[in-house]
Amino acid sequence: MKLPLPAAFPSFRDFYAFEAHVKNARRKRGLDMVPEWYDAPVFYFSNTASIVGPGVEIRKPPETNELDYELEIAIVIGREGRDIPVAEADDYIVGFTILNDWSARDIQRHEMKVGLGPAKGKDFATSVGPSLVTPDELEECVLPDRSRGKRYDLTMTAAVNGAEYSRGNARDMHWTFAELITGASRNTILRPGDLIGSGTVGTGCITEFPDGVHPWLQPGDTVRLEIERLGVLENRVI
Repeated sequence: MKLPLPAAFPSFRDFYAFEAHVKNARRKRGLDMVPEWYDAPVFYFSNTASIVGPGVEIRKPPETNELDYELEIAIVIGREGRDIPVAEADDYIVGFTILNDWSARDIQRHEMKVGLGPAKGKDFATSVGPSLVTPDELEECVLPDRSRGKRYDLTMTAAVNGAEYSRGNARDMHWTFAELITGASRNTILRPGDLIGSGTVGTGCITEFPDGVHPWLQPGDTVRLEIERLGVLENRVI
């Protein structure tokens, strides 16, 4: 996935679909789980102009001292649809890929106090790749219960400079991709090429761990994300 076009994806929605990540991140800040999180999947829009492919160097924002990675699985929409029901939503997926939602945590923490965002703590870089894997290639990884859409048994790992930091599985998504598509398409149109991220898998970022367990990313660090059957997405911080 070399992203030959300046705007390879018409839009990018990043969801918050892994319960463990939400609980871990809020517990770190001394907060309880938000009951409304269970009502419907939520997302934020990010900057499509900052999406890059594998091997591209990621520039550390000079204002941050807390640069983080986020291990996510993502889908690309294959055909136009509006108000898509859950029972049909999986048919709108043209492929799956790995996504790294790079985050400047100190900037994010400060700006979120305003009650709107995230913004500059997120929009400087998102990397995706290395391939777009079509749904038929993952059919044998689909779990038996399809009542709320398909769930996938795919191991997800993240390593920094060769040391494993994160390990999880796509099957632990509380909200399925079908439910994310239904939520994203409510009262609006999804178009071919729209990118939808799952949100971070549990333990899939530095901020979820107790202070000092893993250092924040620095120039020269290489972040390697791997998802079973989807390949390896690797980027170096500069």
